[in-house]
Amino acid sequence: MSQKSKNFFNQIPTYAGMYAVLIFVTLVSIGPLVWVVMSSFKTNAQIVGSPFSLPTAITFDAYREVIERGNFFTYAFNSFTYSTTATIASLIIYAMAAFVFAKYRFPLKTLLFSVMVATLLVPGHSRTQPIFSLIMDLGLFDTRRGIILVYISGGLAMSLFVLRSAFMSIPKEVSEAALIEGAGFVRNFFQMHVPLAKGGLATAGILMWLGHWNEYFFAALLTTSARTRTLPFALAFFSEMFSFNYTRMFAALTMVIIPGILVYALTQEQVQMSVATTGVKG
Repeated sequence: MSQKSKNFFNQIPTYAGMYAVLIFVTLVSIGPLVWVVMSSFKTNAQIVGSPFSLPTAITFDAYREVIERGNFFTYAFNSFTYSTTATIASLIIYAMAAFVFAKYRFPLKTLLFSVMVATLLVPGHSRTQPIFSLIMDLGLFDTRRGIILVYISGGLAMSLFVLRSAFMSIPKEVSEAALIEGAGFVRNFFQMHVPLAKGGLATAGILMWLGHWNEYFFAALLTTSARTRTLPFALAFFSEMFSFNYTRMFAALTMVIIPGILVYALTQEQVQMSVATTGVKG
């Protein structure tokens, strides 16, 4: 037996253990989601009697009822509007801030950046009282503007961390050439640096959008009417509305989680490449 064959057989236990761990993690991560989707096509009797069996027929009656009775499109529109508006506004504001931190020198620069990024370590629920008081004082309770404002503030730390690294990876000669050409801050930022940092911008935008789409706590805290309710918050009402109809409840859950999964599945390569790049260069 050749040395190459011996090495292969010696590594079999290692590969077996590695694939066993990967399979276990995959089942734990994806298994519950697959079960929820499958259950949305079963009857209550099938879910209770044989929860792990395949559905006997594929019908979309449960989804149709959720849409008709659950005011689904209104909640989906609210979630999409909040997530998209807050993400666009956050990218503009925090990209400018990250550009300044990456390319300019000023007193207390390192301290200010460290304090802002350190908010990643602060639990979001610890900000409940000041945020609630501020929204009430501004008269923005149970309004779309209030939710969007809170969502914009929530992306500060992560956006600065990703975007600063993206701008730092751009050679300083770009800024020097822009200054020689007489470009001001706005032109230098939008025309010279934003196109070169589109990977970091895309990553920050995707992560923020997914976070806003799945956010529940502040949506439940700051809204009361169906007019401003988001999909994750509406799930609580779906669970109450379909408390004894598991098929409808699982259909509602599927319709809430699938958009986020699809967005990440379509953009995961961009996110992973950008995070790896900014992690090395930042």
